Amino acid sequence: MHAHVRQVATGDQWSVLYAGYRSFYALPEDSGVVATTWEWVSAGAHGLVGLVATDPDGTLLGLANLRRFARPSTAGFGLYLDDLFTSPDARGQGVATALLRQAGKLASEEGANVVRWITATDNRAARRVYDEVASATPWVTYDMAPAQQQEAHRPG
Repeated sequence: MHAHVRQVATGDQWSVLYAGYRSFYALPEDSGVVATTWEWVSAGAHGLVGLVATDPDGTLLGLANLRRFARPSTAGFGLYLDDLFTSPDARGQGVATALLRQAGKLASEEGANVVRWITATDNRAARRVYDEVASATPWVTYDMAPAQQQEAHRPG
């Protein structure tokens, strides 16, 4: 299958795919989060760019949500891939690869010097695709709660 990749547009059934993405990662159903994220992606808020892959009939097959970020170490910027999801019916048909290649093309057009993302170490199917288009890094990811939350969780 040849997927066509384009930026999101009003009227896209993006929220159905995004709900599938959230379910895949065992995130709770939350229509408010989905609606807010759609508002951000569709408006380009927070430097976000939303891409979708479609079949020849225009049916959405996958999505990629990227955002721009500054890279002080290179005095440049990159694109960070926050979310990548392919509809279960379209997996194994090159949809993710098409979305990633479009992300790379967008980065080049905008003068970015990297497209970066994280994935779970046990996400073998995705990593097979990623290994075809990118290089894994030796970096480890950390998450730190904001200060107020740290204080609330500190033993007393």
